[in-house]
Amino acid sequence: MAEKEIVLTGDRPTGKLHIGHYVGSLMSRLELQNSGNYDPFIMIADMQALTDNARDPEKIQNSLLQVALDYLAVGLDPAKSTIFVQSQIPALNELTMIYLNLVTVSRLKRNPTVKTEIKQKNFGESVPAGFFIYPVSQAADITAFKATVVPVGEDQEPMIEQTREIVRSFNNAYHKDVLVEPEGFFPPKGRGRIPGLDGNAKMSKSLNNAIYLADDADTIKKKVMSMYTDPDHIHVQDPGKVEGNTVFTYLDIFAKDQQKVNELKEQYQHGGLGDVKIKLYLNEVLQDELKPIRERREKLAKDPQYVYQVLKDGSDAANIVAENTLEEVRDAMGINYFK
Repeated sequence: MAEKEIVLTGDRPTGKLHIGHYVGSLMSRLELQNSGNYDPFIMIADMQALTDNARDPEKIQNSLLQVALDYLAVGLDPAKSTIFVQSQIPALNELTMIYLNLVTVSRLKRNPTVKTEIKQKNFGESVPAGFFIYPVSQAADITAFKATVVPVGEDQEPMIEQTREIVRSFNNAYHKDVLVEPEGFFPPKGRGRIPGLDGNAKMSKSLNNAIYLADDADTIKKKVMSMYTDPDHIHVQDPGKVEGNTVFTYLDIFAKDQQKVNELKEQYQHGGLGDVKIKLYLNEVLQDELKPIRERREKLAKDPQYVYQVLKDGSDAANIVAENTLEEVRDAMGINYFK
């Protein structure tokens, strides 16, 4: 039997997960998990979340359970995937410290993902040092489990490249192939980032333009009915634009009956189809998709001790793997003095 490839992926616990996370990453994780060809490690990255939320630790503490509930509700299975908490794996901190000596400040400054995020968060010159070096922390997360596959969005490719550079630097410096170079795994076409309800290119908590996996049926309907469509489609008889129309973008992703979606597009473009009708159809589609997830989530939320036990068991298992890698790293560097 072929050896399974190792997957490392995760989320920052800064709130409940929304359908952008579902489409952009959770669906791919489920496919990898259930294929039987991969050994997934799924991390709740609380230490990374603290890099820009250090003065609000309660936000991270409260979100930890919410993210775990979302994971289990969509079908991530602790019997098939190791679900763990980043801060509970001490080896990651030591690996980060070791790797920092192999990366220059100028290289970190050139990382386009970090540059973009620093600008988005309006840090200016007050960038927390932990945030600035988080690509190195990510390299520690990936290499600790010797992950060969890292599911990412296209905007995260520079992070994977930085990890590969660190792997090569370490292996060359210590003349041993201890660390493994990962490859990025990108969502299938059409399953990348989905726009927010307001038409903004990004769905996010901070922009208040998201549908959450935990939203009830009434909330979902209200959000769908408020969605951005074509601002020039004022009257039912007016021809409407499909391109850039958020409702049709969502229907392309979630609707099972794509023939019906294509017919609605054609009618909308010719005129004679109102926004209310397409929004009501999208509401039906989303309710069908999200109802079983919400119901599982509500059931799991009644037993938080079970959820925390899943995280503890997963963290214990992940800890063993990361410690083994750290021992190999120390051996390669010759700093296991008392072994």
